[in-house]
Amino acid sequence: MFKWAQSALASVAGTQEPEYGPESIQPVGTREGDPAFTEGTKNDFKWAVMESTSVETQTFYLNTDSGHSGFVQVIYSNVAGMRITVQFNCKMFYPNSEKPALWSSDPLENYGFDEEQFSFFADGVSLELSEDGSFYTIKSASNENSLVNLKFTKAAPSFVGGKDGITTYGTDPKAPWGSMRHAFWPKCTVEGAIITKDGEINAKGRGFFSHALQGMKPHHAAARWKFLNFQSPTYSALMMEFTTPASYGTTVVRVGGITADDKILFAGTTGLEVEHTETKQDAVNEWPVPTSASYKWEGKSVDGKDFSAELAGPLGEPDRVDVMAEVPGFVKAIVASAAGTRPYIYQFVRPKLTIEVKVGDEVKKEEGTVFAEATFIS
Repeated sequence: MFKWAQSALASVAGTQEPEYGPESIQPVGTREGDPAFTEGTKNDFKWAVMESTSVETQTFYLNTDSGHSGFVQVIYSNVAGMRITVQFNCKMFYPNSEKPALWSSDPLENYGFDEEQFSFFADGVSLELSEDGSFYTIKSASNENSLVNLKFTKAAPSFVGGKDGITTYGTDPKAPWGSMRHAFWPKCTVEGAIITKDGEINAKGRGFFSHALQGMKPHHAAARWKFLNFQSPTYSALMMEFTTPASYGTTVVRVGGITADDKILFAGTTGLEVEHTETKQDAVNEWPVPTSASYKWEGKSVDGKDFSAELAGPLGEPDRVDVMAEVPGFVKAIVASAAGTRPYIYQFVRPKLTIEVKVGDEVKKEEGTVFAEATFIS
């Protein structure tokens, strides 16, 4: 079949794309003159609300002083400009690992944005960015088992990888047909509560915020993801990696950063390494699920000193998420055979791992909390 015909079919049915090659993707931070990273502004956290196929998310991760870890999230999905769905998700892991995680996921109605598209509203839900861009308030009454009232305050500068945080897809870089974009608040202070049927979760603690936009079909943009959010009293550490399908040369794209107190120590798109050092095969779907991992950052610190950091160790047992769990079995089989997609997310919460940070000749170690994900799509 001609590649143009394959591409046309893929755009409609979500089938596998032809192999355009690695030259058909322009990873974030690789354009001539791009800086390693750029400090974010309020404008970097506007909702894009694309009219074409896309998935846009705002995700607020929290690690509470009481030992709870998890996230709240709004997902705005557009399918070919014909159908829009919006979902509010809340997931919390309890300090006692024997207790199942709290999970609620609810479709939202009558959704919209403020005039400048900084804040989101729907029936029973609001995500509001303050006038000065320094904090978010997140409220949700969409599910009686997870009544959310949170405040995330930025505690260190926000940033994007490269100049604008954007990876583009297409044979003509000046006219891309797809994109991926991420912007981060790597360190936040959190206050508020999540009220559940089992009682109130005091949310006081540390947080991390990510605004992500996949400006194309998600399984065409990436085949696999690796993600790390580490929080300790002094440090926050971020690592995000995705690998494209073969259609874009199985290209690996990374963004990472580390803050200390209220400053960015290191951030960028190079000098980053993620390795699943030990894995085991999932009997359900045969994905190689990590049991141990290593994360490394290396380069020059913001003030020009030699910099390196490493976090490694066992991840423990994951919480497995079947992304297509709500899809009827016959539909799942069709999608798997047509597009090669079997999307599963493995989430890990580990209360005690130690990061080692070296700036110049000074080496420091500190224990903190890990929230990690390994995602397999195709």
